[in-house]
Amino acid sequence: MPFISVFDVLGPNMIGPSSSHTAGAAVIAGLARKLIAPPLTSVRFTLYGSFAKTYRGHGTDRALLGGILGFATDDIRIRDSFRIAGERGLAFAFAADEAETELHPNTVDIRMENAAGQVMTVRGVSLGGGKVKIVRINGVEVDFTGEYSALIVIHRDTPGVVAHITRVLSDHHVNIAFMRLFREARGHTAYSIIESDGTLPDGIPGQLRGNPNIQDVMLVQP
Repeated sequence: MPFISVFDVLGPNMIGPSSSHTAGAAVIAGLARKLIAPPLTSVRFTLYGSFAKTYRGHGTDRALLGGILGFATDDIRIRDSFRIAGERGLAFAFAADEAETELHPNTVDIRMENAAGQVMTVRGVSLGGGKVKIVRINGVEVDFTGEYSALIVIHRDTPGVVAHITRVLSDHHVNIAFMRLFREARGHTAYSIIESDGTLPDGIPGQLRGNPNIQDVMLVQP
């Protein structure tokens, strides 16, 4: 029988009535914002399943926006996230998609645009108890939780890139807990996601970008 902690039963410290619909939503958005360079100028949330049906009543909309603004699950500013986003010049919108029924019931798509004109889309799922999973980045199926330090490398699917990534990590004495490769198609854009038990050194992204086949590197600390 798997170990169940008090945290799994009660959920995290949070603002709002539901660990799935508020805490989980804030965590998803908080992870998403780490995948694009600040500052953000606009964000659009598309909600599915029970998220779509109850997001206003459960405060999912405020939690998502609070997460994008960088607020923790127990930050009381989540209650005022609409006003704060307006004050910061962040345009935001919410859309409910109740036609799509083949997804996890607590699913959200987040489309972000920053001041440099970069656009990134992220799909997240709230699993309960404040636990989440990112399952799609820019239309490519991925899988990471944010519970570990994570390095997300966007690169061409070509020989030698993964070896370069692991060599840089080895030079920094990084212990890899999980490493997964996802790709659009053979020879096209790929995503390498490396999760580590410890904090990943800040110097890694710069070294990785030295490879011409690497398009972008994101460092997500828990």
